[in-house]
Amino acid sequence: MSKLAGKKIAILATDGFEQVELTKPKEAVEAEGAFVEIISLEAGKIQGFNHDEKADTFDVDKTVDEVEASEYNGLILPGGVHNPDALRVNEKAVQFIKAFFEQHKPVSAICHGPWTLVEADVVKGRKLTSWPSLKTDIKNAGGEWVDEEVVVDEGLTTSRNPDDLPAFCSKTVEEFCEGKHEKQAA
Repeated sequence: MSKLAGKKIAILATDGFEQVELTKPKEAVEAEGAFVEIISLEAGKIQGFNHDEKADTFDVDKTVDEVEASEYNGLILPGGVHNPDALRVNEKAVQFIKAFFEQHKPVSAICHGPWTLVEADVVKGRKLTSWPSLKTDIKNAGGEWVDEEVVVDEGLTTSRNPDDLPAFCSKTVEEFCEGKHEKQAA
């Protein structure tokens, strides 16, 4: 039996995401039987990047206007610089993210992805990691920033960069298997 059979996972992203930070976690949870939907700000396609070079485009399954966190068992937030910066100024996207924490559901964010967590006001009292340039933002939001490959704090899984993807994907699957985290701080 696949570890994530019957689970539905959301990936929230928009143009400018780091492609491998979407594709590798998506492949990891799908390999364990999860159904994955790409959620974005607008319908159509979103543009991936390999660092600063355009990569592939990906079909958007649903927009943030069409979904609720209650429909999903977990959330993945890929990085890239432009992607989380665009998401964090969209009120519906921020509320979608925050709702996962309110419902004690696992969330995984990598690289610049935790920027959206700062905006959703869900890092206070949590230990997490990210791309180093987010360190001050995370600390200012009340989080404890550490420089580690992967950090798990009551259902929140974070990593620093694409080099951390093997550990990030493994812990993401593990946390999504556990499901709800009653002790998770909202």
